[in-house]
Amino acid sequence: MESLARVFGGWRTGLSGPVVVLQAGTAVNYFGTGLILPFEIIYLHQARGFSTATAGLVLAAVMATAAVVTPPSGALLDRFRAKPILITGNLASALGYGGFAFVERPWQAFVCSAVGGAGFGVASTANQVLSLTLVSVEQRASSIALRRVAGNLGLGSGATVAGFVIAAANDLRAYQALYLLDGATFGACALVLLVGIPNLRSTNAAPESDGRTGFRAVAHDRLFLVLIAANIVLIMTGGAFFSNILPPFAKAHTPGGPGEIGIVIFINTLFIVVAQLPATRVVSRMRRTHALAATSAVFAIGLLAVLLAPLTTSTLTATAVLAGVAIVIAIGECAQFIVLGPIVADLAPPHLLGRYMSLYGLTFMAGVALGPAVGGALLATSPDAVWWGGALAAALTGVGLLRLGDRIPDPLLQTQRPAPRATSAADQQGRD
Repeated sequence: MESLARVFGGWRTGLSGPVVVLQAGTAVNYFGTGLILPFEIIYLHQARGFSTATAGLVLAAVMATAAVVTPPSGALLDRFRAKPILITGNLASALGYGGFAFVERPWQAFVCSAVGGAGFGVASTANQVLSLTLVSVEQRASSIALRRVAGNLGLGSGATVAGFVIAAANDLRAYQALYLLDGATFGACALVLLVGIPNLRSTNAAPESDGRTGFRAVAHDRLFLVLIAANIVLIMTGGAFFSNILPPFAKAHTPGGPGEIGIVIFINTLFIVVAQLPATRVVSRMRRTHALAATSAVFAIGLLAVLLAPLTTSTLTATAVLAGVAIVIAIGECAQFIVLGPIVADLAPPHLLGRYMSLYGLTFMAGVALGPAVGGALLATSPDAVWWGGALAAALTGVGLLRLGDRIPDPLLQTQRPAPRATSAADQQGRD
């Protein structure tokens, strides 16, 4: 019984009710996203008659618009409260994604993409800032972990439900119902935010004491720039290579088929849902530089392990290898988010928190965009190079992060060091 209590204790976050409500809304949002994510191109191509190239551009327009509005949303969040901005972003997403149910021409789809993408870009940054407003510094990692669990749980369950819906009725009305339900989830989240979350003024509204303002001030933070560049590499080589490049590689070069690939992706998502919160406790005992270096090493190991799958003719063995890869990559993802997010929040001056978080969020969009582009090009020329090249990039990134050493703010170092103010005062007395 005590062992069971310790196991379930790993999922205790100690977070307040509003934080839990906020991330419950995130789960609802991602459930809606999961409903449409596997079938977006299929819907636009088969049900609406768009070419696959046009359908792909429509989907690309969503992320392009989100990327464009993300930095301005950070500036807004440095001036206004996060709650109304997050509600506005969700309502825009509800309008954009719900509108997809009625598009008949490409220009209509592009308009919906622009509206939905703008809502996504605004809401993504606002969610992060609002989460930081509702928690203490010590709870930042737990809050980020809970958001990750909510997102993955919602995404996986939404995709599963959508699969059953389309299997039962593969027609226009079924697709329309999915898009309308997706839009409704954003509206429901906005209502939850309105009723269940306090409209607090965040610490980023503090006076600008050091005189630095705007994105020009952020650009002078070289440590932050190094960290977000490293995050782009890790997102690209870890998450994007696994999600976007592994399926076509496995289909072409291993005995596994679509069913086995689906199992592998499911294992990755399930592991993140189960392990993300307990991982927060494990990582909290590590130096941040060590945790980042270990994350890079884990990604490198997972990418190299992919090369073992084509060496067997057994479907079961190949699937087992790729399932192991899925778990290794999931371990790296669990650590990556709960280490980098709090570091960025610690580095940000209070009046620039929105800008810092917006650029940090932008790195995920860049990594997700670059992963398929770089991986696809390598896959066409030298399939193995995707994996050993990605592993090399991740490993070099880890070495670079490790060399940052004490420059990275770290709670463990702060507790081990003597208070600098007391020491300097004593020294000053000695000089006098």
